[in-house]
Amino acid sequence: MDPPFTKLDILICRNLLIYLTPELQKKLLPIFHYSLNPGGFLFLGSAETVGSFTELFSTVDVKSKIYRRIEPVFGAKPVEFPATVIPAALYTDLAAKVVKPVANIGTIVDQTLLRRYTPPAVLVGRKGDILYISGRTGKYLEPPVGKANWNIFAMAREGLRYELTSVFQKALQTQEPTFMKGLTVRTDGDDQMVNITVQPLVEPAELKGMSMIIFEDLPAAPKVPASKAKRSAGRSLQKGQMNPEFQHLREELQNTREEMQTSQEELKSANEELQSTNEELQSTNEELTTSKEEMQSMNEELQTVNAELQSKLEDLSRANNDMRNLLDSTDVATLFLDEQLRVRRFTSQASKIFKLLPGDTGRPITDITSELIYPELVDDTHEVLRSLVFKEKDIPASNKRWFMMRIMPYRTQDNRIDGVVITFTDITASKRVEMELRKSQADLEKKIKELEAKLVDADRRLKDGIT
Repeated sequence: MDPPFTKLDILICRNLLIYLTPELQKKLLPIFHYSLNPGGFLFLGSAETVGSFTELFSTVDVKSKIYRRIEPVFGAKPVEFPATVIPAALYTDLAAKVVKPVANIGTIVDQTLLRRYTPPAVLVGRKGDILYISGRTGKYLEPPVGKANWNIFAMAREGLRYELTSVFQKALQTQEPTFMKGLTVRTDGDDQMVNITVQPLVEPAELKGMSMIIFEDLPAAPKVPASKAKRSAGRSLQKGQMNPEFQHLREELQNTREEMQTSQEELKSANEELQSTNEELQSTNEELTTSKEEMQSMNEELQTVNAELQSKLEDLSRANNDMRNLLDSTDVATLFLDEQLRVRRFTSQASKIFKLLPGDTGRPITDITSELIYPELVDDTHEVLRSLVFKEKDIPASNKRWFMMRIMPYRTQDNRIDGVVITFTDITASKRVEMELRKSQADLEKKIKELEAKLVDADRRLKDGIT
């Protein structure tokens, strides 16, 4: 998705294209061409080629997979760059200002009622962290000593700490409103009776998963005479101290049992899932082992095939070198054309007759100028392709040279016609000798005719003298 680097002298991309689809390769190679400088080099992996993009890259070294950037004959096509999604910028309208609503008496009354008559409440998260406080909660919560901690269980005053934990956990499990009534909170030496309600929130969606803890004060109990207070002081103190602790311990034990039972069931199901996963992993491991063996066998086969291909490539390169040296050593200009008369291959001697360059491979022969005075070349070539009978002619050149031209069909190993082969042999010397011989013969014939005329004249004079 990133833009490509440009103006590169060399671009190395080895053993990556073989893992990409042909469609993606067709998109990447024009981008490589765009990134390289004119004449820059592209270095691919041993099993990679430029494919059909021969008009963009010429081969420098087939064995090493090195290619050179060339300019296409018919102009470069537009490069298909990957699309990039750019998010639209968000603009803030500075002129739009929030207009403060005009306060009315109804709003003021509602706020006063909420402040004076609504019970204090605290909004907490799943772990009891305080998110919002409504009303006066100082009688129920106080900051802990030391590092600041905004957890409601750490801030609960004496008499609420254990009970609040129990009712909160129960509300989270049932997801229903849970109540705890008649709790006594110690606040600055006084006791306050309070009811606690924990309401798990489902609506609105912004508060889903949170809980609202509501504190509701109860009226104070009537005072009893001092005599009765002394007699029941011991029993009340013991009951007041022991009963909540026992109740809390009993509820904690019950919650712990339920949690242990739930945990056992979860562990049992998790164990079954782990056993099933273990069996699947074992089967997957066996499949991977089999696949590894198959891949190893396939890798060995590929190595063998690669060695054979490398050997054939070396043989082909050697045969190509032998053929090139053979054609160059014969001193015969040879030109190979396909069925559309496009240049397929040519020898160095042919480039002296036709204005051929190494980059002219694939161009029609009609687009290339030559020294030959032979406008019938195309017609004679088509005639050979049609009749499959070779044609031979002596062709003059503009530089007073003569060539014996021979046009023959190009036959493949499966006896299929795939173009023509045109050879040019320099016969300038033999033509000069032939012209000299013809001139000598003409002179001789002229002298013979003159001698014959003289003989006839002498014979006529002899006959006249005798008469």
